[in-house]
Amino acid sequence: MPARLRAPITAVCVAALGALLGALLPATAAHAAGRSVQGGRLDWGIKSSFQSYVTGPIAKGSYSLTGGAATVGSSQFRFHSATGTYDSATGAFSSSFSGGVHFVGHKEDDGTYQLDLTISRPTVRISGGSGTLYVDITSKAKGTGTVTTSSQVPFASLSLGGIDMKGGGNSVQLNSLPATLTSQGAKSFAGYYTAGTALDPVSLSADVRAAATPKASSTPTPTKSSVKKETSGAIANGAVDWGVRRTFREYVTGDIAQGKWTLSSGAQDGGALFRFAGGEGTYKKDDRSLEAEFEGAVRFTGEQGLDLRLSGVRVTVEDAKGTLYADVTSEDFTGKKVALVTFTAKNLTPKDDLVELTEAPTKLTAKGAKAFGGMYQAGTEMDPLSLAVALTDDAALPALPDLGSSATASATPSAPETAAEAETDTTEAAADTSDGTPVLPIGLVAGALLVAGAAYAIAVRRRRARQAPAVPDEG
Repeated sequence: MPARLRAPITAVCVAALGALLGALLPATAAHAAGRSVQGGRLDWGIKSSFQSYVTGPIAKGSYSLTGGAATVGSSQFRFHSATGTYDSATGAFSSSFSGGVHFVGHKEDDGTYQLDLTISRPTVRISGGSGTLYVDITSKAKGTGTVTTSSQVPFASLSLGGIDMKGGGNSVQLNSLPATLTSQGAKSFAGYYTAGTALDPVSLSADVRAAATPKASSTPTPTKSSVKKETSGAIANGAVDWGVRRTFREYVTGDIAQGKWTLSSGAQDGGALFRFAGGEGTYKKDDRSLEAEFEGAVRFTGEQGLDLRLSGVRVTVEDAKGTLYADVTSEDFTGKKVALVTFTAKNLTPKDDLVELTEAPTKLTAKGAKAFGGMYQAGTEMDPLSLAVALTDDAALPALPDLGSSATASATPSAPETAAEAETDTTEAAADTSDGTPVLPIGLVAGALLVAGAAYAIAVRRRRARQAPAVPDEG
């Protein structure tokens, strides 16, 4: 083909392909820019041998969970509600998780403990191929008893093992990252371990979303729903959060019962607690009394004849004393409005049209002990209870712990997807991401190349037709 014809055709093809790529690549670049982390969990046992020491015959201590933290597997703690940022272009990742663990041991005659350590709000930061785990920590030094509280201490270094953090996707998942105690971590750990000590590995899963687009501020127009009700009388909404008892949940899913729990009728799983929402009832401001019913049911099933269902949850508060009731169904006990646990509810005063009680200690009643088949005695400490009652339509209830879309009910990895499912997932991912931001599908690029090639071929055929000799007329 003469150069005078080949050059224009080539230019047209390149221009067409360039225009197509130019229209698509900016969207891809924007998609790969800084993105937000919202929702997810971090599983970490801190140091399993430390757990054994605290609860063993020497320290004779225990641990408790705070801020919605949960247990998972045999020796891991689950921290929840990941928030942070992720840059898929550089691999930089930073995310904080909610919840904490409080260890106590070596009880003194005055009721205090020689060992008193709280670790909370773990944060993972990864940059340039290295990672660090930060924590808030309050500890009592061995020997002196000096209490120190520190925020976001670089507690452990994380080994990524050559993991490439760059790329796209809708989540960041890291499994069993080796963790080593830092010098600052050793100091804040009250001297129980030296720098360089191997800690339990860290696993996490965090949902990734596209960066939010700033919106112009505007003055909201008053609506009917924003009109406030009186802060006494019928409540607008409400929820009660209660995990029953941590060791009971561990028994249900452990080696003995080998069971599970099932939620229904609107109950929600927050990891270390169950939320019964849709509260209806009354609150009286003058004497700070409350009576409310909530939606949802939880059923525990397993071996050894385990089958216990709790539903129809009710809460009453009078004279600063609270009681949680439930309808109970089991093989050995059935009852309506059974008083399960009691709790103290002082200063149940509304703030911003929300009456709130956070992690109030609870104790099992005599009827509650019967409901659990005698597994626990009356007076046994059960899981703390949190209560929130909205007095107006626009008062927001506290958010439930967000475990993210990849969280599972146990430490067992999820079953691999079938070949058909994997093919479907790949096809869908080629067209769009979960946040609606288009990516550059390989098929579309190939199609652009085919279009350009076809245009080139058509032009060649037309020129050859014009140059070919005429066919002799045999008539």
